[in-house]
Amino acid sequence: MIVYVRFNSSHGFPVELEEGASIAVLKEKVGMLQGVQPEQLRVIFAGRELLSDGTLQGYDLPEQSTVHVVLPPPGSGRCSDLALQHRLGRGVDSLTRLDLTSSRLPTTSTGLAVILETDDEQRAREEPEHTEPRPHSSFYVYCKSVCQAIQPGKLRVRCRACKQGTLTLSRGPSCWDDVLLPERIHGVCQSEGCLGGVAEFYLKCAAHPTSDDDTSVALDLIMPNVRDVPCIACTDIMSPVLVSQCPDRHVICLDCFHMYCVTRLNERQFIHHPDVGYSLPCAAGCPDSLITELHHFRALGDEQYERYQQYAAEECLLQMGGVLCPAPGCGAGLLPEEDKRMIQCLLSNGLGCGFVFCRDCKEGFHEGECHVRSSPVSGGALQGYVVDEEAALQARWEQASQETIDETTRPCPHCKVPVEKSGGCMHMVCPRAQCKFEWCWICRVEWNRECMGNHWFG
Repeated sequence: MIVYVRFNSSHGFPVELEEGASIAVLKEKVGMLQGVQPEQLRVIFAGRELLSDGTLQGYDLPEQSTVHVVLPPPGSGRCSDLALQHRLGRGVDSLTRLDLTSSRLPTTSTGLAVILETDDEQRAREEPEHTEPRPHSSFYVYCKSVCQAIQPGKLRVRCRACKQGTLTLSRGPSCWDDVLLPERIHGVCQSEGCLGGVAEFYLKCAAHPTSDDDTSVALDLIMPNVRDVPCIACTDIMSPVLVSQCPDRHVICLDCFHMYCVTRLNERQFIHHPDVGYSLPCAAGCPDSLITELHHFRALGDEQYERYQQYAAEECLLQMGGVLCPAPGCGAGLLPEEDKRMIQCLLSNGLGCGFVFCRDCKEGFHEGECHVRSSPVSGGALQGYVVDEEAALQARWEQASQETIDETTRPCPHCKVPVEKSGGCMHMVCPRAQCKFEWCWICRVEWNRECMGNHWFG
């Protein structure tokens, strides 16, 4: 496989390696090319310093990944790999295995259970060179460059000061706010002369090789359907899905989301919000559920998205007190004076048609009162896209989470966090670092000699 190496933040060069090669082998090759001792080099990828005894496969480096290799300047007093990892937090999760699907839950949510691992599973996780990589987590993005479509994404991090991927994180992100909001997570930049210490997260399209500047828009409401929740519209279990920000966290598959958007667009029933823009609420009509990242509407496709942008511009104009030319085939946006009743659609730069019309009735301009024509009443209930009430009850992301917790977990007797047992004996150790309470899975009391003798192994 080919790995691109940026040595001391210079231009990248390719290095050919076996897929199961160790980081030590990568250091040897780079050291030989650059004329330096391999043990002096640091290899950094996705916010972590990669240890020499780890492997490319264990660290989830796909084909044509870019890694940063830095050589500390003389006299920098370089720490050993072990000391550096201890100082920055050895437990930093790999960004390629990060799961943020539960981090968009309401603040009152209990969330998904913590999965309790056996000692063997924990040891395997800490020794990536001796285990197969776990399935990659899925982020979704709108790829603006090559694909121009919604695609799986990959999360990366760089130093906010020098914009290089040489920052090692003090801790990994635990929620979407850590990723999307600035100055939430810090670290240490390994670039020579850079004193930056603030992490800047960004996403790239995972469907094709990307350059440093080839970033994509994070679509944080689109996620893999890890809870097998049925779609609110078609009731099928699909993946990926869009999970609304309403209290019930209603789930809709992307095909039905496309249909929902097109239907509302045809009815011109998108909502213009002064802070958010031209947006839609949850398909079930839940209050306070407007989509705030408007790139989610790229699901409309190019032709319909262009129409969405046109309608959004027109709605913004109307909100500002403007009018649209009523002449057939025109529709130019105009901003006339507030007290002016006669409006002319001026010809300018190929726009406008010259039509002169009455601001009140939108007919050709006339003196005297307007002739009032009867027209259908608008502004009533939303039409054309109806969600079944029973389907809405079944398509709740949070409800699926709660049912999973109720059916498959038991609370830690000390801190009450829901814990899902994943194999092993009945001797439980709470995985929360603040707790670590030892208890019996069957008796649900502190682990004791009676539990050890009667049902250690079930």
